Amino acid sequence: MAQKKAKTSVAAAANQVNTANGVLEGTTGESGVRIFRGVPFAAPPVGELRWKEPQPVKNWQNVRPAKEFSPRAMQLAVFGDMGFRSNGMSEDCLYLNVWTPAKTGTERLPVLVYFYGGGFMAGDGSEPRYDGESMATKGIVAVTVNYRLGAFGFLAHPELTKESPHNASGNYGLLDQAAALRWVHENIAAFGGDPEKVTIAGESAGSFSVSAQMASPLSKDLINGAIAESGSMLALQPTVTLAQAEQEGLKLAKSLGANSLAELRAIPAQQLLEEAGKPGMPRFWPIVDGYFLPKSPTAIFEAGEQAHVPLLAGWNSEEMNYRYLLGQDEPTPENYAKAVQKQFAERATEVLKLYPATTKEEVIKSGTDLAGDLFIGYSTWKLLDAHSKSGESPVYRYMYSRPRPEMKPELGGATPGLAGGIVKDSGSSAPKAPPAQGAVHSAEIEYAMGNLSTNKVYNWQPEDYKVSEIMQGYFANFIKTGNPNGANLPKWPEAKAGNAVQVMHIDVNTRVEPEKDRARYLFLDKQAKK
Repeated sequence: MAQKKAKTSVAAAANQVNTANGVLEGTTGESGVRIFRGVPFAAPPVGELRWKEPQPVKNWQNVRPAKEFSPRAMQLAVFGDMGFRSNGMSEDCLYLNVWTPAKTGTERLPVLVYFYGGGFMAGDGSEPRYDGESMATKGIVAVTVNYRLGAFGFLAHPELTKESPHNASGNYGLLDQAAALRWVHENIAAFGGDPEKVTIAGESAGSFSVSAQMASPLSKDLINGAIAESGSMLALQPTVTLAQAEQEGLKLAKSLGANSLAELRAIPAQQLLEEAGKPGMPRFWPIVDGYFLPKSPTAIFEAGEQAHVPLLAGWNSEEMNYRYLLGQDEPTPENYAKAVQKQFAERATEVLKLYPATTKEEVIKSGTDLAGDLFIGYSTWKLLDAHSKSGESPVYRYMYSRPRPEMKPELGGATPGLAGGIVKDSGSSAPKAPPAQGAVHSAEIEYAMGNLSTNKVYNWQPEDYKVSEIMQGYFANFIKTGNPNGANLPKWPEAKAGNAVQVMHIDVNTRVEPEKDRARYLFLDKQAKK
């Protein structure tokens, strides 16, 4: 009995780490990787701290267990592909998770900090697709970060601006991410990580977040590399200003009958969540607040004021479906031309030259390409293009095109959602996306993070594991060295700005091809409202 107790205490000691705020005790995974879940990086943003910059964590005296995921941020169930391991949902959500292969705390290993996607209205660091254990087995300390979402994370209001020492409001979710990066800078060495070798990554809203952290004067010096999967803040539509966002905050306050900031802060979290989620309510989203983002992300990148770090970025071959343009209309050349005319008016002829379609098959292909570019392709291209011109660092561009395999038969009537994920058959007459021809939005995450086995929806094939091995290999090399190249991988050249940009096409046949569609993005760039 005494021997068993001694073994237990030795194991516990091996899983303990001394942070700036106190001692944490995690667990060890099957791979031997040490895991610390639910680690606080800021004070709970509740009560008077709702809609305030993240505040410092209070120190603790005893050993604090770090064995369970924390609650996820307040959010409605909006996406069918999100599975959580979180301990419920709460405003008290500012926690992160660490996976480390380090044994002594003196290793100085490269660090990956991953921000989840979900449109800034959903998502969580506990989702299995972002799990860091597989990356940790490659010699990387992996971190996932929770941040505030929706109205809790991005509400601006004149009273909030007035009480702020920076004369700014909104962007609390981005400030949470920056606070997590500061926590990493101060504490990751205790987990065997190197605070001078931190790569940030994310997909969709997580990718938008990567571009925002690169742009912000508050966080750009805490970053040594960046991976952006599908999307950036350098978008076709201009980023909303503080003045505009304050009006949207007042609209929500009015609908809640709250005449002051004190009354708004007193509203129960669930009531606020449900009201903000009603149809017709504003979308709460990152803004140019004058503090976290002093000016538009596009202007910051074009002036070369972003973090000058290596960037690996790209998007997927079917980010959005042609139905986004055509609705329920048949994919005929006539219907396609009509939809383009409606959207682009006098520029329609030019669009039809760049995205041509004379047959049903071409309509499906060009419609899907155009819908994907409008949704997320252009903003990812713009990030790559602007950073290659002004960032003074290597840039690597990919196109991910491996379609997911069939779903497992036992899932019955489930179908893919329009922007990734699945929609379970509920007898609804809502339009379902046709079968994917390419890689849909978010499809690459499990491949890149080495987490195919955590997704029980799809009937993964040996080819999928091959693609995952290649993509994770590129990501791991980039996190370690700022360059994706390494042994047993096809050579990936830099994508220098100009007419001969090289793109790595990641699929069963992973290969480099010159950029073919630059004219499309240059056209969209002219349409972008700066």
